[in-house]
Amino acid sequence: MMHAQFDPIARQALAAAAVEAKIAKDLTWQQIADAAGYSTAFVTAAVLGRHPLPEQAATAVAALLDLGDEAAALLQIIPTRGSIPGGVPTDPMIYRFYEMLQVYGTTLKALIHEQFGDGIISAVNFKLDVKKVPDPESGERAVITLDGKYLPAEPF
Repeated sequence: MMHAQFDPIARQALAAAAVEAKIAKDLTWQQIADAAGYSTAFVTAAVLGRHPLPEQAATAVAALLDLGDEAAALLQIIPTRGSIPGGVPTDPMIYRFYEMLQVYGTTLKALIHEQFGDGIISAVNFKLDVKKVPDPESGERAVITLDGKYLPAEPF
């Protein structure tokens, strides 16, 4: 049976413990994702408290990080989502994404609506990928792919 979490404190504590274990064991997010059997972005988000993991994946991650059975069970619970309490983010990396949406949000909205019509991009039926690519002019670039299902607005 799926359960939902309403108090995010336990999941935040688990995320902190998982990151500490990741550092202590000198693991990468890719290695943790490989153990779970899902994409790096999905597993990272799950370990950081944004998604539940299926039982087998949760058990594998908890074992890899030596977190125990209680952590494996908690990793399976649907979390309370949302990661920017208090408004505008202050972490420079997260703020830059906020800034990108401030600058390009209306452009994205206009282009998506022109191509698809009225609706939204799903954050549930969604894929995320981050790649480092060489750039002869600036050294390295980050290529971020946001791939979400389009959901049309329906009159009712």
